[in-house]
Amino acid sequence: MGKVFLVGAGPGDPELLTLKAYQLLREAPVVLHDRLVDERILSLAPGRKVYVGKEEGESVKQEEIHRLLLAYARAYPFVVRLKGGDPFVFSRGGEELLFLLAHGIPVEVVPGVTSPLALGLPLTHRGLSPGFAVVSGVLEGGGYPDLKPFAQVPTLVVLMGVKRRTWLAKELIRLGRRPEEPALFVERATTPKERRVRTTLGAVAEGEVQVCPPAVWVVGEVVRAFGTRGNRLERLAAEV
Repeated sequence: MGKVFLVGAGPGDPELLTLKAYQLLREAPVVLHDRLVDERILSLAPGRKVYVGKEEGESVKQEEIHRLLLAYARAYPFVVRLKGGDPFVFSRGGEELLFLLAHGIPVEVVPGVTSPLALGLPLTHRGLSPGFAVVSGVLEGGGYPDLKPFAQVPTLVVLMGVKRRTWLAKELIRLGRRPEEPALFVERATTPKERRVRTTLGAVAEGEVQVCPPAVWVVGEVVRAFGTRGNRLERLAAEV
């Protein structure tokens, strides 16, 4: 009976992997990975790679992922389940953990850097933001989230919200957030394709903002203070 490691791949940049994640990838006989795991990270794993990603129209069902994890754990000394970001932040890692434990499979969690923490924005900057929240823009089955508990959080981070950005912005304004409040979209954070779009909540509500998934969306005054900073690669180049 093998062991399963639930491993966070981080937001994209391979240099943001933990040492433990790197070592496991180099040694794993099999890696089950999500859709948004960067190809540079997958290239670190010489073993068998099995795609179990989720996307519109072609998602691998969660029940099938559970079945594969169980089968591979019974066939190999250990298995890596590789997830974008952190395994427990909108990645269904908790469900996989409970399923495996219920079937007697030992599990170890290797945390990863979740995308909201890799944007170069101080989400809790003193004097601007005493707290932040991270919310999903879509619920299981395609439902819309209840934003009321999050509407007045000083810094709000929305994941998986690009396609519903107009509705989400209108709802946040309806619940009391200011249309002129600054907002920032970061596409493909920490990768060479990173792109930043700074705007306002009102402009998003009016459908004026063009952005492509995957992107992290931040609303709050920290964007006004720090949102003009370039991406990580540009900052590194400027320091050389």
